[in-house]
Amino acid sequence: MPSPPAVVEAADLLADAARTRAACPPVRELFEGGGDLETAYAVQQLGIRRGLDAGRRIVGRKIGLTSLAVQRQLGVDRPDFGALFADMAVPDGGEVAVGRLLQPKVEAEVALVLGRDLPHGACTVVDVLRAVDFALPALEIVDSRVRGWDISLVDTVADNASCGLYVLGATPVPLTAVDLRTVTMAMTRGGGTVSEGTGTDCLGGPLNAAVWLASALAERGDPLRAGDLVLTGALGPMVPAGPGDVFEAHISGLGSVRVGFAKEEGEL
Repeated sequence: MPSPPAVVEAADLLADAARTRAACPPVRELFEGGGDLETAYAVQQLGIRRGLDAGRRIVGRKIGLTSLAVQRQLGVDRPDFGALFADMAVPDGGEVAVGRLLQPKVEAEVALVLGRDLPHGACTVVDVLRAVDFALPALEIVDSRVRGWDISLVDTVADNASCGLYVLGATPVPLTAVDLRTVTMAMTRGGGTVSEGTGTDCLGGPLNAAVWLASALAERGDPLRAGDLVLTGALGPMVPAGPGDVFEAHISGLGSVRVGFAKEEGEL
């Protein structure tokens, strides 16, 4: 069925902002009462379909709003999710070109890679434990196409959960070798610590976040599959990024991951 005109308009605004690198007003303003969650996911799905039609490839999902403090700030009681495309990947130690993103911020999290499908709507921790092939340290570079990060839940969901880019560490770790609830994270920028947290800061543990995501996607008829990458959510506060910044996160038991942001032309 054709998408409602307001859904199409919102998807167009976000797509134009990404293409022109000029942020747009909040898309919630297009919907009566600011819109609702299902409307926001309809905008997200339209954007995803357009990406697939353009030849992009989905490689997994990200979970957002795993911090209870952020949920309270936005007046919500659940996380959200977005799609990860192959062209969002940045190599460990790589550099993000100037102008590739609009308003980037960096957060450190645990990534899971699945070896089995998770097709059940009432997913359990046991299901996830059996399905996960390995874990990796990750940096998610979130970005908002909405001007000034002036977002509600509707805005961020419509904007593919504010996905930008992601960086994965290089050494896979089986879950038998690490307790994700007790990991500690420290992220530095230019050598100084800018964000810290623990596994329990992500919905009580990254596996809890993965259970939520697997259940939510299965209920929507689009379950997680073997080979999918899952970014489970931030372990600490996200930090704004600018030209010349270098971020490195260390997560105990998983190792480190690093990314830089290119300097402006002419900058020493």
